[in-house]
Amino acid sequence: MEISLLVLLFIPYLIIKYLVTDHDTPAEKDTKRFREGIELVAQQQYEEAFRYFDEQVKKYPKSAVAYAWRGKCNLRDENYFSALYDLAQALSYDNTLAAAYLDKGQAHLALREYQDAFREFDKAVWFYRDNNADALRLRGLARLRMKQLSQSERDLRRAVELGDENARHVLSQAPFYIHDLAKK
Repeated sequence: MEISLLVLLFIPYLIIKYLVTDHDTPAEKDTKRFREGIELVAQQQYEEAFRYFDEQVKKYPKSAVAYAWRGKCNLRDENYFSALYDLAQALSYDNTLAAAYLDKGQAHLALREYQDAFREFDKAVWFYRDNNADALRLRGLARLRMKQLSQSERDLRRAVELGDENARHVLSQAPFYIHDLAKK
């Protein structure tokens, strides 16, 4: 009898504790914490955003989100090696940040490191569950540079299905598209 009364009282305690507990991941908490800097990036105030995130990296040296956003600022300023460092740091703390893989791939692409770019874009496509047109287009471009034409075409066509007009333009200029026209 006493045990059943304890169990009966314990169940509401567990339910209340679950409802009151914060369920945000560390990345979600950091995204809320760094809202000011993220808004600076959205407003294209990249120098201020870089300074903001540089300070946040010093305050929170294990914050994947701070490193990822500072990496994005470095990428925007064409500081590709600094961007690669920041994005690698971000991914070492949280390897589920799809946008960090996308940015890291763009840095490799800018440095003409196509195999490395492809690998990062491939991870981004996976984390976005094959539903991000930018990731698909960029993976397609990396594949195009590596002369993987049929795979590139598949990625670009999927990006077009998702509404990416840039991918449609690339398809109109790409060699495999020209071969398709010659066959018809």
